[in-house]
Amino acid sequence: MTILQVMAEDDARVLLRTTDPEKINDELGPHGMWFERWQANAPLPDDAGEDEVLEAYREDVDRLCKQGDYRLVDVVRLHPDDEDPGWPEKARAARTKFLDEHTHDEDEVRFFVEGSGCFYLHLGDRVYAVVCEAGDLLAVPAGTTHWFDMGERPAFAAIRFFQEEDGWIGNFTGSGISARFPSLDELVAGGQ
Repeated sequence: MTILQVMAEDDARVLLRTTDPEKINDELGPHGMWFERWQANAPLPDDAGEDEVLEAYREDVDRLCKQGDYRLVDVVRLHPDDEDPGWPEKARAARTKFLDEHTHDEDEVRFFVEGSGCFYLHLGDRVYAVVCEAGDLLAVPAGTTHWFDMGERPAFAAIRFFQEEDGWIGNFTGSGISARFPSLDELVAGGQ
C-alpha cells in the first residue's frame, strides 16, 4: 500500500498519514516533487533482466524520458535468495548504503515495477516518508535531502531515470537523522 507519513523533524511525531494518491501529490507538489500511478501489471518472469523490464514498460519509459530529458535508464532489482548463504549480508549491505541522508546533483526518479521501498524526504522541519509500491512513480528534485529504505528483506524492482551518468552519486550529509525515524517495515505495519 502506498503511504505518505509526514513527521516532525525533532521528535518523529506523526503530523499526517494518508494512502490517498491525490493527497500525496498535493503534499509533495509544493516541494517540487511529483507522484504518479502507472499500471504495473506487465507479466515478468522471476528472472527477467533489465531489457525485459524496460521493454514491458517501453511506452511510459519513452514518454518520461522525453518529458524530463532523461538520457539514461536502468533497472535495480533485488529479491531474497534463500538458497544463497551470502544473501542476508548482501541485502544488509545494499540496504545500509542508502539509509544515510544524502542528496544528488540531479533529480531522483523511480518507477516501482514490483515490491516496495520508502523514500524519506527531509524538507525543512519535517520528514516526509513515502512508501512506494508497484505502480508508483516518484520524482525528487536535485539537491533534496533524503534517504531510502528497502526494508530488512529487500524485494523490489524499480526503473531509474537519469540525465547524466554520474548524477545519481550520493552526497552524504553525515547528519544521522535517519536513525530517529521508523523503518519501511514499521511504516507498513502502521508504525509511528
